[in-house]
Amino acid sequence: MRLSSFFDLVGLSRHEIHYTEVLISAVGGFIGIAAIYFSAQWVFDPQLAVLIVPSMGASAVLLFAAPNAPFSQPWNLIVGHALSALIGVACWQWIPNLIIAASASVALAIGVMYVSRSIHPPGGATALAAVIGSDRIHALGFAYEFQPILINVLALLIAAIVVNGFFRWRRYPAYIKAKPEPEEFEPTDYPPINHEDFVYALSQIDTFVDISEDDLIRIYQLATRESQRKNPQKPSQ
Repeated sequence: MRLSSFFDLVGLSRHEIHYTEVLISAVGGFIGIAAIYFSAQWVFDPQLAVLIVPSMGASAVLLFAAPNAPFSQPWNLIVGHALSALIGVACWQWIPNLIIAASASVALAIGVMYVSRSIHPPGGATALAAVIGSDRIHALGFAYEFQPILINVLALLIAAIVVNGFFRWRRYPAYIKAKPEPEEFEPTDYPPINHEDFVYALSQIDTFVDISEDDLIRIYQLATRESQRKNPQKPSQ
């Protein structure tokens, strides 16, 4: 097996690394977690704040390393955590077997997030923490959703909006990020794709596509343009 085939097999990305993005993401993650910690410390005591950081740390990776991804958007962040917190508490209170409760919390969180179009991977950790967390977490009951989960989520959301807002190509939510000028990606010799075409095409794929419609159109246009550059059409005789 060739090395490139092995990389493809294990899913290793070979895209160019932009170190400016690395720095922005890392600094953003630091600010996001600090905002989570201090907001929780302001409302609760430091020990409880530390217990909540793990699932929010996973959210920070998404919001600062992939702010334009669908999984990172505010609906996914807020609703994904909120529903997962409710499911986790319900599983802890209503399922006596710990193994089944823990497994069911993640399984149900995945299903509910999928149906509600709020898939946010760290939500699974939020649900699981409600089952396997400490006695202090269990004592919160369904208040776990509001204090500390949603308080931490709001702190992280505000941090993501502020930090990413300094960079026009990263503005968060993705809806408000700077759009390329129309002429930059204007179709030439290939047919344009409209919204209805993409809706139909995506409906034929039985999976969740973790990319925005605008990015898909841009990929199509760039790929087609590059193909035309490499294989220019011969002038008609």
